[in-house]
Amino acid sequence: MEVSWRRRVGVRVTVTLTFAVAVLSIATGVSSIGFTAASTQNLFGGGIPHWAQETAGFTGTLTGFLMLASAFGMRRGFRVAWYSTALLLPLTAVQGLVQSSPYSLPLVVASLASVPVVLRTRSRFDHDVNLSASQLASLAALAGVQMYGTVGTYALEDHFQNVNTPLDAFYYTLVTSSTVGYGDLTPTTQTGRLFGMTVVVLGTASFAVALASLLGPAIEARLATALGKMTESQLELLEDHVIVLGYGDLTEPILNELDGQATFVVVSPDQQRTTELSDRGFKVLKADPSDEDPLRRVGIEEARAVVAATNNDAEDALAVLTARQLNPEVRIVAAATERENVDKLKRAGADTVISPATIGGHLLVRSALGSDGMESIADRLTGESAKR
Repeated sequence: MEVSWRRRVGVRVTVTLTFAVAVLSIATGVSSIGFTAASTQNLFGGGIPHWAQETAGFTGTLTGFLMLASAFGMRRGFRVAWYSTALLLPLTAVQGLVQSSPYSLPLVVASLASVPVVLRTRSRFDHDVNLSASQLASLAALAGVQMYGTVGTYALEDHFQNVNTPLDAFYYTLVTSSTVGYGDLTPTTQTGRLFGMTVVVLGTASFAVALASLLGPAIEARLATALGKMTESQLELLEDHVIVLGYGDLTEPILNELDGQATFVVVSPDQQRTTELSDRGFKVLKADPSDEDPLRRVGIEEARAVVAATNNDAEDALAVLTARQLNPEVRIVAAATERENVDKLKRAGADTVISPATIGGHLLVRSALGSDGMESIADRLTGESAKR
């Protein structure tokens, strides 16, 4: 559990530092634009050109927004977000130096101080970004159209007004395909107009497909949250929680006991049960608890405990075995329907195995024989003492 605690602290510190650098980069970039416009002085005594400061201010603001995206990605443990942060931190430091305003020094210090922290936490960001085939295709189409428009416009620069550089060509492609159309760069020949029409059609189509493909799942997740359903991102943010494997006769008492005392999530293949639990506000994942992928999705590596208590000891044993393989340190408790299966569940990896039938029979007999204290124990177990 100490390793898990250190892991969470390291991730939180890294994400917090990344978020802080992002906010500083945006604020410094915006303030530097106004500062350089009002004064040509800077921290290097005017050694940095005015145009370089302004450029660093604009690009620094953009870098800040990219850093924000990286921070949110690292919060979900994405490896690509870590790489993005590792590349952007030195860039924000350089941009802060080039901006050379009174406000850029904190950005430089924060960026440089964050680099060793981010590098040390590399192994803690190991989640892959799972994009569907349609999402990958839409991104490729969007990038392809922008490349097509940029190369084509620059190759046909004689057919356009004010197109002299590749940046001009990209600018024309971007404002045309996004239907902004400022009108400062325009085709002057029939060939240029025909080419511009293809950029408009292909560009708007690629933007529409990309937005639908990329934002659609996010919108569905928001709707699911509004309806009280558990989303994938919420599952990935679980930590120091209890995982309840399957659904059986003991599940309801277990959930009632856990509710308000610990964060928990139920993994069950039963569609009806998972729907009912989700409607009641519980965190639920419809999946086979003996499969590795669902247990990883509910954060088995970050869990504080696992409980297996269905009516099928064989299924419980398989689920316990899978959980133990994925996290050798987690505490696992199982309930045995048949007393002869207690040892089997322990061999599967359970730390503690309880036989409710055996315990119930023992309490009944001891109470019937008038053993001292049995009535109070039974009352505590059933909750009757709390009602008195």
